[in-house]
Amino acid sequence: MSDLLPAVRLGTRVGRAVVLTTVLGSGMAMLDSTVVNVALPHIGRDLHASLAVLQWTVNAYMLTLAGLILLGGALGDRFGRRRVFVVGVVWFALASLLCGIAPDAGVLIAARALQGIGGALLTPGSLALIQAVFHEDDRAAAVGAWSGLGGVAAAVGPFVGGWLVDGPGWRWVFLINLPVAAVCVPVALRYVPETRAPGARGRFDVLGAVLGALALGAVTYALIAAPEKGASPQVVVPAVGGLLLAAAFVYVESRRADPMLPPGIFSVRMFSAVNGVTVFVYAAFSGFFFLAVLQLQVVAGWSALAAGTALLPTTVLMLLLSARSGKVAQDIGPRIPLTVGPLLCAAGMLLMTRAGAGAVYWRDVLPALVVLGLGMVVLVAPLTSTVLASVDVARAGLASGINNAAARAAGLIAVAALPLAAGMGADTYRDPAAFSGAFETAMVLCAGSLVLAAVLAWATVRVPPAVAEERAPCHPECTYHCGVASPPLDPGDV
Repeated sequence: MSDLLPAVRLGTRVGRAVVLTTVLGSGMAMLDSTVVNVALPHIGRDLHASLAVLQWTVNAYMLTLAGLILLGGALGDRFGRRRVFVVGVVWFALASLLCGIAPDAGVLIAARALQGIGGALLTPGSLALIQAVFHEDDRAAAVGAWSGLGGVAAAVGPFVGGWLVDGPGWRWVFLINLPVAAVCVPVALRYVPETRAPGARGRFDVLGAVLGALALGAVTYALIAAPEKGASPQVVVPAVGGLLLAAAFVYVESRRADPMLPPGIFSVRMFSAVNGVTVFVYAAFSGFFFLAVLQLQVVAGWSALAAGTALLPTTVLMLLLSARSGKVAQDIGPRIPLTVGPLLCAAGMLLMTRAGAGAVYWRDVLPALVVLGLGMVVLVAPLTSTVLASVDVARAGLASGINNAAARAAGLIAVAALPLAAGMGADTYRDPAAFSGAFETAMVLCAGSLVLAAVLAWATVRVPPAVAEERAPCHPECTYHCGVASPPLDPGDV
């Protein structure tokens, strides 16, 4: 069915099966980007781990996912989206098993890196499968069902993660992926038609993907090691090496015939500006969600379940209001939402500094999360639509992939750099008083990043080129934007 018109109808058993398996697959990767944060204090206590180990538990996954996600999409286009999706789900499940039985921190970090590879294979394929196999009359409804159900999964994820951590233990945050994969894979193999992108040719940019991942990894290592080792060769050498690798990545991408990241796309002023906003925004988001659950458990003394459940308002607000926000942004343009949204998020993060020892949820935490959630509602949907509208329709999928990778890379660097900038040491998370003071500093830094995003948006974002040239813009097909780790991968509705 690779080159035929899609014919699957949503109301059929096959249509429902396609939605089910793609929701299960993408839901695993989405949840792992958030629920692991809830388990971090327990992981640290059980494995006698330093703060650096907790950072790597998050960043090992983000590193391979950010570095390989564009390559994963290209593999699906060439070799079959269902095939690569299934391989990704199986890979992710096996890596999750290794995480769940990890005897020490080193094995856990390595397994998390393997999980990220699986996520890079399955994440691009989930929405691509929906768009490729459904009849054009049902495609919008199918994408709506996929994004809505994915939003529900994102909303309940921290609650489920907290319940697992407080109940059977943190290892079940990873082991829960095994039964999900056991349902997902057989359904995909039986019901999902295979599709490929017509005309997908050329060599894969493996060298570019490796250079990009190595550059991010080296810089991340230097930032995480700096609090313990200072300006020693163990920090300076990987930092300089990471910068040199980044320069080599730019050079290779500018010379390749089929680069993973075509430099020419950044000549579009609007695209570059919105990606700059994305970097500042998702650096702040990743830093916040990494540290907030630690603050609630270490300083406020809450259980993992209470800390995970406390974060629900942000995702629920996005689930309920993001579709309306996208429509409003289409009416008034992206400049105001991309300016006001980050400022609201900054206010929410500053309010979160009230969540210290003896914090009361409705008084000290809920107001901060409601303001943060409203800011995310205002911001995230217009961000995605502006990225898609800023480039030609033929490059919308590439633009969305780059924007997603930029957000994940920004989150990776933020989780590595923010504890250093806030003055956290290796054992700070074991000392409630020390961690509380560093958390307040970190929230100010996150708010500052969001203010920079607002200033950049106000100064650079105007009417998207498609509107200015009176050509049909490419609009997002995802109506629910509930991911806090990155904007959705969405190649648009054209």
